[in-house]
Amino acid sequence: MRGATIRPVKGESVVKLTETRLPGVGQRIEFITEDGRRVGVVHMHGGRRELFLCSPEDPDAVTSNLRLSDDESHALADALGGTSVVERLEGLGQQVEGLAIDWLVVDGGSGVVGSTIGAEQIRTRTGVSVVAVIRDGDAHPAPEPDFEIAAGDVFVVVGTSDGVASLVDILSG
Repeated sequence: MRGATIRPVKGESVVKLTETRLPGVGQRIEFITEDGRRVGVVHMHGGRRELFLCSPEDPDAVTSNLRLSDDESHALADALGGTSVVERLEGLGQQVEGLAIDWLVVDGGSGVVGSTIGAEQIRTRTGVSVVAVIRDGDAHPAPEPDFEIAAGDVFVVVGTSDGVASLVDILSG
């Protein structure tokens, strides 16, 4: 198990998220609410998510379970106000004139699939830095130039708006 402390943007309480790999299934991320309920999400391989809630009397007994598609998961995240990480990054982008931060998905038909970040000269061609790659729910921070690009990778990038637009063209094929 790996725990991560997340501090909300507005600085209210501190919530401890616990992440657990589920071999053959995906990953479970959960936390305990103020009233003692365990709330979590299981990220399945393939993109589906299950939201669950346990009672304070028995933190291992699931009282509610809701399966969500990828689109439904994003809609719920939006309805809840997004993540604190997104809010912080958006705030940073507003503080630094000309800075663009974005999440870009590598299209399956893209000619860069199977190549590497270095071979594609992404920084040289666009001026954009790839600060992380998210693949199958796993984050790869500060990927090296020999990092092989796969269809469906999500590139977390920083650069100018024009540079990000150029990278969108490259990644979309």
